Amino acid sequence: MSATTTPVPTSAPGSAPTSAPAATPTAGPDGPAPTDRTVRIVTWVAVVVVGLLLAALTAAVGPGDRQRAVPLDPTSTATSGSRAVVRVLEQQGTRVDVVHDADALDVGTGDTVLVDDSAGVLDRAVARRIARTAPDVVLVTNDPGILESFAVDARPAGSTSSTRVASTATCPIPAARTAGSVTVVGATYDTDDTRVERCAPSGTGADTRWGLLRATTADGRVTVLGTTGVLRNDTVTRAGNAALALGLLGSGDRLVWYVPTADGTDAAPSLGDLAPPWVPSAIAVLGIVAVAAALWRGRRLGPLVVERLPVVVRAAETTEGRARLYARVRDRTHALDTLRLAAVRRIGRSLGLPRSAHVDEVVRRAAAVTGRSADAVGAVLVGGTTADDRALVDGAAALDELEHALRRARSGDVGRASRPDPTTAAPTRPALTRPAPTRPGPTRPDPNTTQPTTPKRPGGRS
Repeated sequence: MSATTTPVPTSAPGSAPTSAPAATPTAGPDGPAPTDRTVRIVTWVAVVVVGLLLAALTAAVGPGDRQRAVPLDPTSTATSGSRAVVRVLEQQGTRVDVVHDADALDVGTGDTVLVDDSAGVLDRAVARRIARTAPDVVLVTNDPGILESFAVDARPAGSTSSTRVASTATCPIPAARTAGSVTVVGATYDTDDTRVERCAPSGTGADTRWGLLRATTADGRVTVLGTTGVLRNDTVTRAGNAALALGLLGSGDRLVWYVPTADGTDAAPSLGDLAPPWVPSAIAVLGIVAVAAALWRGRRLGPLVVERLPVVVRAAETTEGRARLYARVRDRTHALDTLRLAAVRRIGRSLGLPRSAHVDEVVRRAAAVTGRSADAVGAVLVGGTTADDRALVDGAAALDELEHALRRARSGDVGRASRPDPTTAAPTRPALTRPAPTRPGPTRPDPNTTQPTTPKRPGGRS
C-alpha cells in the first residue's frame, strides 16, 4: 500500500514550530488501495470460477449420450464401421446376427462366427469356449493370448498403415486367391509353424509379415484377419477387399458377428475388478487426507518470503563446498588443477606480471628467481593427471614449497641489496637523550646545585 509524507507541525516550549513527516495512506479516486489479502482472495475466486466454467463447457461439448465411433461396428455407417459389408452379405442371402454376449452364441452346422476383438477386451476363458463350439471362426485380434486360446501358433508383429495392394493370386486360402489382391493396411502377424497358411505379405526378406493367416485346429478352422481394410466402409471397395470379405464371411447361410464390450460379462477382468471393493473408498480417503495435510503444512509454513539478491556467500563456504564435491566424485585432477591455477595467479602477481601473462612466462620468471630449471617449475605449476590421494597431497605440498622458495629468494635479494658495507660504515653519532617529563607544580630546589638567579623585570616582578 502506497504512502505519502505530509508535514505535521510540532512545537516545543520556547521554540518555533517545526515540521515532522508522518505517513498517511493515499486513496485513489475510487477509494483506498486493495490490500494483499484482498488480492489473494480475488485471485482464488477467479481461479475457482474459471475452473467451473471449463467444467461446464466440457460437459456441454462432450460426447454425452451420443454413440461413440467403434472400429468395425457392423451397425455403423461411419468410415471405420462395417455396415456396407453387412448389407452386401444380406443381399447375397447370408443372415447376419450381431451379438455381444458369448452365452447368446447359437452356432449351428455351416455357420461362420466372426470374433471381433479389435478392442482387446475378450477374456481368454471365453475365447477357449468359443473355439470349442464354433467350427469356422474368423478372428480379428492383436492379443497373443487370444491367438493362443484359439490354438493358432502365431504372434502379433505390429501394424501397417501402408496403402499398398498385395497380390493374393497364389494364396493357399481360396477366398483370398479368388479376390486376387487386397490392401495390406491393418495388423500383421509372424509365425514359425509351416502348417499355418499365410497371405497378404508386407515387407521383404526376413522382415516379411503376413496380414492373413489360416490354421486348422482340433476344433475346426480359424482364419486370422489382420487386413481389416476389407471390412471398413471406406476401403471395402478397393482392390479385391469386397471379394475377400464375401468369401470369408458369406460362405454359409448365417454369420454370427460377435463383438465383446468392455462393460460386458465376457470382458477380461481389469485391475479395478480384481481389487477388493473397499479399495476405491480407501483411495478417496487417502486423497482427502493428502489434500488436508498439504493445506495444513502450507498454512503452517506461512507465506513465502522474498529474499533480496545477490546473496552474500563467504568465499570459505564456496571453497569448502567445491572441495566436498571434488572429494565425493574423486576428481583429484580437477582439485589439484584448481590449486595450480590459484598458485599461478599468486606467483604472477608477486613477480609483477600482468593478469594476462601466459603460464609459460610465469614459469620462466619463477625459475629465474628461484634458480631452478623451467621444467621442474613447470611440472609443479602445470603437471598432469592425479592418480591417487597421495599424488594430490604431494602436488599441493610442491606448490606450497615453490611459493615459499619464491618468497625466500625475493626477500633474500632485498636483504642483500639493503645491507650496509662494513668497510665504508658511517661514523656513529652520539645517542641523544630525551629529558624525562616533569610533573606540573612547584619543585623543590636541590641543595647541592646552585640555582641561577632570575633577573627581575621592571616593576619588581620576576
